[in-house]
Amino acid sequence: MNKQANQLAHSFHIPVMGTAFTVDTPLKVAPYGISSVISLCDDELFEEMRQSLLLEHPHHGEFAAIPKSDLDYRAKRITAYLNLIYDLVNEKFKSIQDSEFKTGTEITRYFELLASNHPLRMAYEAMLNVSDPQEKTDKQNQLRQAMQIGSIDVNIMTKLDRDIYARKTGEKLPEMYSDAISGLRGYANSRLNQSCIVFSAGFNRRLFAYIEQCPDFFPDATGYVKKRIILKVSDFRSSQIQGTFLAKKGIWVYEHRIESGLNCGGHAFATDGLLMGPILAEFRDQKESLTDKLYRLCNQALANKQLPEYTQKPESRVTFQGGIGTYNEERVLLDHYQVDGTGWASPFLLVPEATTVDEKTRQQLANATPNELYLSKVSPLGVPFNTMKDTQSEVEKWERVQQGTPGSICPKGYLVSNTEFTKVPICTASKTYQRLKVKAIEASGVVGEALENAKKQVYTKACLCEDLAAPALQQRDIASKRIQVSAVCPGPNIAYFKEFFRLDAMVDHIYGRASIMHDALRPNVFVKELQLYVAYWVDQVNASMHELDKRKKDYFIAFKENLIAGIDHYLGIVDTAFNFSSEELLSLKETLNAHMKQFSGVLLS
Repeated sequence: MNKQANQLAHSFHIPVMGTAFTVDTPLKVAPYGISSVISLCDDELFEEMRQSLLLEHPHHGEFAAIPKSDLDYRAKRITAYLNLIYDLVNEKFKSIQDSEFKTGTEITRYFELLASNHPLRMAYEAMLNVSDPQEKTDKQNQLRQAMQIGSIDVNIMTKLDRDIYARKTGEKLPEMYSDAISGLRGYANSRLNQSCIVFSAGFNRRLFAYIEQCPDFFPDATGYVKKRIILKVSDFRSSQIQGTFLAKKGIWVYEHRIESGLNCGGHAFATDGLLMGPILAEFRDQKESLTDKLYRLCNQALANKQLPEYTQKPESRVTFQGGIGTYNEERVLLDHYQVDGTGWASPFLLVPEATTVDEKTRQQLANATPNELYLSKVSPLGVPFNTMKDTQSEVEKWERVQQGTPGSICPKGYLVSNTEFTKVPICTASKTYQRLKVKAIEASGVVGEALENAKKQVYTKACLCEDLAAPALQQRDIASKRIQVSAVCPGPNIAYFKEFFRLDAMVDHIYGRASIMHDALRPNVFVKELQLYVAYWVDQVNASMHELDKRKKDYFIAFKENLIAGIDHYLGIVDTAFNFSSEELLSLKETLNAHMKQFSGVLLS
């Protein structure tokens, strides 16, 4: 059997969170078979983390900095950090694998973390009941050989693909040195294997084209692929478009990772009112036809390149993440929508054994209510961003405004995108942009309250490059020349988890062996997403009320019709698939129709 087709140790993964929160999560959980994802955004954080980890593990060598004067410094930093994580994970896994099967040992913990119905868990429990010493030893050795390391995966947010300019001449360097392509190259050059790279936030043609230059993404003669592709998408059409583009280059999409548009952490890429239920149903019903098409295209491309073709259709997974909070919700996704796995993100921010968060921020997260969690405008990218009120980042940002020194010095520049005032893109959270923008607003003749509101919209942007990295620096006591203030980007779901938890408790909760959620008022994940979309639709219509053209009117009406279609989808299966009442859905449908009547004067005119 193809090694990559073996059953995974766990049916869930820990998705990427910010730049710092999962920066070393594989080191913490991969030795127990749990897969997780590192963001490839911040190579400077990687350098700081690599130095810190080498101080803890001096037998892996001394730290040698990779300076920015090196033309390919970003890719080299990423490769160096991922190689270190790979070595440390394998070292820890070997230690667990070699430990004794005794109460409280790490190898016992490895098997007891597995789902109760996992074949390895059942084999482990059968071994415990064996009385013959030799037979017991043989079974223990078989279990050791069957253990798997969790996948050490990485994420590139494809929209973060800054062009790089030469320091001395100011000329733009070749696109191979852009942020996203450098990140891909850094990953491709690393020793990671049986690993995946997640492409999130949409289609980046030049990034996807560069994959052809990386041999680890193509199959060998046995069909084995060292590094695999995961597409994080919000709907089926996105998977079709991106998957087809890659297949025509001989690249197979190993996983289609669906994420809720709004019921998620960090940047929220809302769909046009399409809800997760209909989206998941489409993937379930159309997956086979899609993979058949991609398989044909992929083998045609491999043949044209004179590379080994797949002799059978490779594994193709569909997973979902976004606001899952209970075992029952997990089962609906696995059983009714037939996903192959799930992602649990924000709750793991309360698991110190799994994520890297400074203690003050982690305590704020544990105390947060739904009112403290909101969809903000703090991202310099102009994309709605899920965050929490009163973070260190937010407090410090407004203090700088009060002191007359708004904005960031922009030391990293990963989110630069604006060319309103400059030829080279700058960040809307930077001092330079905010000074120029406010000056332009004042010169436009706006006065009074309108002026103050316009300035507030400028100042609301936060330096996410620095502030999302700060939790790792604070938690690990890494010195920095700059002020460290933490930002955080949880999904709304974290409001219903109220304590810090051990890894074992969180895994038991996911698998239904225990419950660590005690908030009876938490809405079902499907209802919560619907509530978020209704609120989002209302806010968007209100914000556009004074500048509605036909295109926007058509968009808002189609958005509402998609929401109604989603509600009808749920009503059709509420008695067989879900554990919530049709009354909740009908109430939301009435609310939506009431808002439509309220807006009918402008939307239907």
